[in-house]
Amino acid sequence: MAQSVFDFIVKDRRGNDVSLTEYKGKVLLIVNTATRCGFTPQYEELEALYKTYKDQGLEILDFPCNQFGQQAPGTEEEIHEFCTLNYGTEFPQFKKIEVNGDNESPLFTYLKAQQGFKGFDLENKIGALLDEMLSNADPDYASNPDIKWNFTKFLIDRKGNVVERFEPTTDCKVIEGAIKQLL
Repeated sequence: MAQSVFDFIVKDRRGNDVSLTEYKGKVLLIVNTATRCGFTPQYEELEALYKTYKDQGLEILDFPCNQFGQQAPGTEEEIHEFCTLNYGTEFPQFKKIEVNGDNESPLFTYLKAQQGFKGFDLENKIGALLDEMLSNADPDYASNPDIKWNFTKFLIDRKGNVVERFEPTTDCKVIEGAIKQLL
């Protein structure tokens, strides 16, 4: 049974094994992303956080996922090229994964067990739409810890503990404040 995120091995975008022990002592923000999503412009905010705090020990780990509306099409290289050309991203990007279901990444199984769904910001237009859409499909959706959409973020402290989960509608300033507390 995993004790921290450092117990996991993931694949980089080229398919090589990466032990998350490489990030021991760092504050991590682990994100499932998509390149054709209403939240895709968050790449710009994520890169700004990365540039501001990487020298203080922040790492952002990007896991593309095509499970929500097929919004992460393409190969890992195509996704990487899109992100670097459009948003100048420099943080590590990993192999495309699934975050829910039978083929979900063991890392995301662990993350969800540590921090369940927090609810959407219903003042956010997209948050209200997602809540309505998911409620219509399953009135009890909010009690399930599954990832609900692209750009769900997990904040990990320097010891590998999952300390917070941010839904895609969470304002970046809130996330930045939580990161600063851990740095």
